[in-house]
Amino acid sequence: MAEPCFDVAHLGHVEVLTNKFDESLNFFVNIYGMTESGRDENSAYLRGWDDYEFHSLKLTRSDTTGMGHVSYRASSPQALERRVAAIEKMGLGIGWVDGDLGHGRAYRFKSPDGHVFELYYDTNLYVAPPHERPALKNVAQRYHGRGACVRRIDHINLLARDVAAIRDFMLEALGSRITEQVVLDNGRLAGCWFTVNNKSYDLACTEDHYGASGRFHHLTYAVDTREEILRAADIYLENGVFIESGPHKHAIQQTFFLYAYEPAGNRVEIANAGARLILRPDWQPITWTEAERRKGQAWGMKTIETFHTHGTPPFDPATQS
Repeated sequence: MAEPCFDVAHLGHVEVLTNKFDESLNFFVNIYGMTESGRDENSAYLRGWDDYEFHSLKLTRSDTTGMGHVSYRASSPQALERRVAAIEKMGLGIGWVDGDLGHGRAYRFKSPDGHVFELYYDTNLYVAPPHERPALKNVAQRYHGRGACVRRIDHINLLARDVAAIRDFMLEALGSRITEQVVLDNGRLAGCWFTVNNKSYDLACTEDHYGASGRFHHLTYAVDTREEILRAADIYLENGVFIESGPHKHAIQQTFFLYAYEPAGNRVEIANAGARLILRPDWQPITWTEAERRKGQAWGMKTIETFHTHGTPPFDPATQS
């Protein structure tokens, strides 16, 4: 077994593209319950109340939807340089960028499927203004109780034409470990869950139903309890938010979940995914078979069809040659 690599500390932030900026921003602030920590010409920078960095979501105006980039923080400046060298050896590098309101210079690169990734170390810590200062000094921001009031970024799910290629990329580029996977009867890898630390997962990749490349499945923020997820479902109902699936419990990773679409159509999840930790250093991936996945979720609810077909940006097979 290869020695675990901990050059990458954690998932830092995700840039989500929206063609309905004002409506999306209202959703993330007032319904999802995030805090706006800054803004530039094209983007709003948002955070959960216990994210320690300046932001964990960059919401950007666009003529399309989906993910602009996903960003991880390295464990040290030296670890960043090691990962950059490994990625450049793979031939997937884009190059260095100056960063933005939330962090310093960052190295950008692409997955084999075309998703844009970013690695950085220098970061801007969140400093709460007076009205957001917590009573306890060991949290970044007070619990304001607005909307679903998500606590922190948890994970993302990417869609890909070739999940096996993403698997190899995640292991070599980021030093991720595989925690769970889905292998079909024909031997094809249909889904894979990765972690760079001791969380059960920070990124998942599942097969694109249409065979398209570079699309986005969902972004997930964590709350503390299942009861908060049940309350979030009521908050969505009161605000006319489309609930796609849940509340329910996944078999894979045992995440209690609630899926919805924000106004531009990007899928978002609220979950209490932090209960499972992978502390075993010689963890072997849990493999789920095609027959096991056909049973549906943990308590028997069948997976809704749109969970396999809906991604952003939208894909219309009728327009493809």
